[in-house]
Amino acid sequence: MRLIKLLITNPFLFAYKAYRRVIWYYRLYILKDIYPVEVTRWFKDKGDETLMFEYPELNEDSLVFDVGGYHGDFAKKINDKYGCKVYIFEPHPEFYKICLDRFEQNEKVIPLNYGLSDKGGVFIISDSLDASSFVHPNHKNKVGIKCQVKEIFKAIDELKISHIDLMKINIEGSEYSLLIHMADKNKLSLVSQYQIQFHDFINGASLKRDQIIDALSKTHQRSWCYTFVWENWKIK
Repeated sequence: MRLIKLLITNPFLFAYKAYRRVIWYYRLYILKDIYPVEVTRWFKDKGDETLMFEYPELNEDSLVFDVGGYHGDFAKKINDKYGCKVYIFEPHPEFYKICLDRFEQNEKVIPLNYGLSDKGGVFIISDSLDASSFVHPNHKNKVGIKCQVKEIFKAIDELKISHIDLMKINIEGSEYSLLIHMADKNKLSLVSQYQIQFHDFINGASLKRDQIIDALSKTHQRSWCYTFVWENWKIK
């Protein structure tokens, strides 16, 4: 019914959505691309409702980093469930303000208006809602916003943190430089569990992901994986 209504009210948008759907099914059933296959499996298993928030080791004394917090949905659910302290790292000023207002009355959820990476500075992020990115190759012509990024270990020192129980990372391609930097510094064990969304639009994404997996495997073991969707690593 939605498509029929859309066909009547906006035939151009209908044609675009129909085209996107055909391409998706072609990738899924003909090419069998890993991403649509794994996305389909993720939603079939209701990963957004279950796996993302199943951390029985967490409690009210635990510390969680939400790297790429967007509107704070993950932070809210994990805090509601376990009562843990959550730092939200959100460089986009609009999304940061949403988090700031949302958690104004919750002293255990702390939004910070900067991202975490392998180096600090002010960089341009594309203004693309939950897909806003510092590195997405298709965002070159999009409107950009200046945002602050801090080198992760400098930020950790400033916050006087010695251990992180869970780090959820969804930063639209910048996860590679962040995690490779942590691996190069032999600091991956600073975090007990990683929940990571790797993105496949980066040049050499598979090789970079393999490099990070090799490094993580020395200190952590993978507890579940939906390739290029979400995966979880738990310290040995």
